[in-house]
Amino acid sequence: MDQTRSVTDAAVAAVFREEAGRLTGALVRVLGNFDLAEEVVQDSLVAALVKWPEQGIPDNPGAWLMTTARRRAIDLIRRDRRYSEKLALLERSQLPGDAPEADDRLRLIFTCCHPALAQEAQVALTLRAVAGFTTPEIAAAFLVSEATMAQRIVRAKRKIVAAHIPYRVPQGEDVAERLDAVLAVLYLMFNEGYLSRGASAGMRRDLAEDALWLGRLLDRLMPGQPEVLGLVALMQLNLARSAARFNEAGEIVLL
Repeated sequence: MDQTRSVTDAAVAAVFREEAGRLTGALVRVLGNFDLAEEVVQDSLVAALVKWPEQGIPDNPGAWLMTTARRRAIDLIRRDRRYSEKLALLERSQLPGDAPEADDRLRLIFTCCHPALAQEAQVALTLRAVAGFTTPEIAAAFLVSEATMAQRIVRAKRKIVAAHIPYRVPQGEDVAERLDAVLAVLYLMFNEGYLSRGASAGMRRDLAEDALWLGRLLDRLMPGQPEVLGLVALMQLNLARSAARFNEAGEIVLL
């Protein structure tokens, strides 16, 4: 029983890590509130940890998590007049399964990388909201304490609300203005996937592939942009040799 529970918990964690960015992006688009979106996404994880060991993992885990998160959001909104105008929008909105999640994730990245935020805050918030990094993982990437990073993320969320930063992909020159931060996010996402601090196998291929996929999406938004093409090429090169990264002793094989 304990072994079955452990396997299910591991499966829940893997699915949630893969889906968290999509869920958060879709809900932020509708709700316009990071904290509320993150709260209901976390609630969906708790529900999965309770129900999946008993009922089994659903055929479409991502859709199950989104349905659970949306229902939770509706419950919370009904209790809070501040969000009442969002209720009808949430109930009829297109969410993953109905619309391409790519747009939501790209919107979320550019929202987090708004120039009103300091670049370190941009990267940290995006890693948390889009890539599903934990605060300790982000703190380790920036070589700061967990408390410092937690405060930085909270301040960034508040700044987005206070500055009325729109949740959209910018146009024209505004795209270029945020490009450095977006590329930094994708680079850190890929690095964490390629040699993860939290993975016993040393690699989280799903995260590395997510970074590459988002890089290709960015290339379609900015076709021919040299820095975007360079990062995509770098990620493709490293993923192409991922199967040969370690020898039989588990040691990294250098180029």
